[in-house]
Amino acid sequence: MSMEEGAAMAFDAWSLIGDLEVALDVDVLVGAYPDRDGPPGGAESVGGLLAEHRTAAGAVASLRAALFDMRSGNDEVLALGGDPRWLPVGTVDLRDPVGAGRELDRLAGAGVRAVRLFPDEQGVEASFPSVRHVARRAAELGLVVLTGGDVRRFWQPFAGLGARVVFLDTHFYHLGDFLVAALEEPGFHTSTRLLNSPDALETVAAEVGAERLLHGTRAPHYEPIVPLLRLATSGLGPDEVAAVAGGNARRLLS
Repeated sequence: MSMEEGAAMAFDAWSLIGDLEVALDVDVLVGAYPDRDGPPGGAESVGGLLAEHRTAAGAVASLRAALFDMRSGNDEVLALGGDPRWLPVGTVDLRDPVGAGRELDRLAGAGVRAVRLFPDEQGVEASFPSVRHVARRAAELGLVVLTGGDVRRFWQPFAGLGARVVFLDTHFYHLGDFLVAALEEPGFHTSTRLLNSPDALETVAAEVGAERLLHGTRAPHYEPIVPLLRLATSGLGPDEVAAVAGGNARRLLS
């Protein structure tokens, strides 16, 4: 949705969003899903979408790396690193745990600070040994893990490792499970993308601290204005909003 389309909504979303700007979106993709109709997934088109939604930069991962070929997809994302709009995030294939471990070593050697996991797209369950193997190796290398999947299951392979993890698919229906896991694991964080209930952001801030919240949209495959509007209209204080809108992500990923 463009800013002009947003202005045509039943309520004026942009007037509610006000002057909020996002320094870093933690959940951005380039590439395409071969089995889905969707928006253009090139870096320029995605960058334009972020700019329309007042977002300065995105932590970007490659669908090519997730779905087809780890190395070439990661190399495409690494090549974006000279552009201030992008913070490259590596991707590994959990269906190939041995190769994934080697790719983690390569990515860490190239200066990558985070790796993204796509368990749903790769048909991998939280209980698979490959997930624990990748979780342990990422923690050893000091990499932040951005992971999809149901937080009620995918917290388990990261427990007890001292891992720094951002759960990208935490739904407000499952927020209680994230919170009790996060109380035990100080490295657990969540994206705001699906925390759209009236009090979800405020609940996280009250229970474990606003520093555990990272603004994410999954642009261009999700509507960016929804989490932006929720953050802008939240009951968080100005410093907390600024932290969620990119400060926390910069601290974690830089």
